[in-house]
Amino acid sequence: MKYIVLISGLALSSLVYTGCKKNETVQQQQAPELAVLTVGESDAVINTEFPCTLEGENDVEIRPQISGFLTKVCVTEGQTVTRGQVLFQIDQVALQAAVDAAAAQVQVAQANVNTAQTNANNNKILLDKNIIGAPAYQTSVDALNSAKALLNQANANLVSARKNLSYSTVTAPVSGVVGTIDYKEGTLVSPSTLLTILSNNGDMQALISLNEKELLALTNNGSRTIKQAIDSLPPVQLQLANGEIYGQPGRIVSISGVLDPNTGSAQAKAIFPNPSGMLRSGNTGKVLLPNTFDASLLIPQNATFEIQDMKFVYVVNDSSVVTQRPIQISQNNDGKNYIVTQGLKPGERIVVEGVGISVKDGMKITPKANH
Repeated sequence: MKYIVLISGLALSSLVYTGCKKNETVQQQQAPELAVLTVGESDAVINTEFPCTLEGENDVEIRPQISGFLTKVCVTEGQTVTRGQVLFQIDQVALQAAVDAAAAQVQVAQANVNTAQTNANNNKILLDKNIIGAPAYQTSVDALNSAKALLNQANANLVSARKNLSYSTVTAPVSGVVGTIDYKEGTLVSPSTLLTILSNNGDMQALISLNEKELLALTNNGSRTIKQAIDSLPPVQLQLANGEIYGQPGRIVSISGVLDPNTGSAQAKAIFPNPSGMLRSGNTGKVLLPNTFDASLLIPQNATFEIQDMKFVYVVNDSSVVTQRPIQISQNNDGKNYIVTQGLKPGERIVVEGVGISVKDGMKITPKANH
């Protein structure tokens, strides 16, 4: 009989132990370990992002000034060239023949001038001796003047022919980078043909759009001019398409004073130095305009959730219990953080992990530092 009681005691002890383990497991499940952040007051710098397209400081369209067949393409796409460097060659055979013909016409005209000059000189002697009359002499003078006019015309034709011949060699009007080349050797081109675009990439222009609200903010609702607003702007940064920040800061140099009626925005231009030539026309990115906010409460956006267009956070009390609380935020944000204007105080703790997924109002958690 004693043996049976002993076995029952062991069974009871096992049940009690198992129950304790279950309670501990339940408590652990009810108090998950989540990262929390202690809200602090500090100066915050929020970058306003503006999508942009880059252009060279001077993008020049390269078009031939004459018609003809391309005989040589002297450069490749993306090549850096200097001013005066040969880009394309157009067939010169017909153009050279025109120069030779014009030069021959000049020689003929010059010979005619020489003959007319001799006749006029002889007639002057005869006139002085009263051998011929004044009308005969005037006829020789008129012939000389006509021959000189034809010589001038021949010289002009020669200059034009030589100019056309020079146009057969298309050179770079500025230093820069060669764009796309769609025409190959043997193609018939004309003055309407766009051979390529030559980009002067010494400085790059980033073109951005500012909406009406942003313009009003820059000008303090019109209390200062656009020039004063531009002068007060800090340097800007360029975020490249791969997310990296370009190493050279830029500056906004102009803002259009007219809003586009189709988009309701004004175009602004930022200039970035490009000493290495890394930036190219057609590149895209984002211009980052920094805004400094003194003594602000900055929290990560992933610490918030939204209900009916209102922002909420989970505040952690001294007992590690979370409570949802509505907050108000500034319209300025960088896509990663919010500036809290109402709803939080410095020193309060908020949950920054699992918000909107695993965290519930009234839940007890095990806080851990946010890294």
